[in-house]
Amino acid sequence: MDTAIINPPALYDPAPNGYSHAVKVDSQATLVFISGQGGELLDGSLPEGFEAQVKQAYRNLLAVIEAAGGAPGDVIKLTTYPVGYDESKLATMTRTLMAAFGDHLPAQTLVPVHRLALEDMLFEVEAVLALPA
Repeated sequence: MDTAIINPPALYDPAPNGYSHAVKVDSQATLVFISGQGGELLDGSLPEGFEAQVKQAYRNLLAVIEAAGGAPGDVIKLTTYPVGYDESKLATMTRTLMAAFGDHLPAQTLVPVHRLALEDMLFEVEAVLALPA
């Protein structure tokens, strides 16, 4: 399977913000759609604070990616849902994403939301993977 990151020179460089403009997949790939992962701990509780929940959400996402037979480099699209978003949260989100994904920066959409499924939930991330067939 071949994937290519597409960041056209006519557009700004999105890498410092933790994403790419597009990801092209050329192959017979198996697609895996991962439901939104929040910051829940194994017992279902949520840690306090935005940063703690973002870090746990990415740990949870990486666990699902691995269980699906993939790796961070197989992720082609992320969608993030921060509650009460303002730009001060972007640095935490970008740092955590880069720690989880390294130089592989998938296409990504950030959707600010008023609330998520659980009252104390502050962040959620969902992903699409393209696994070699």
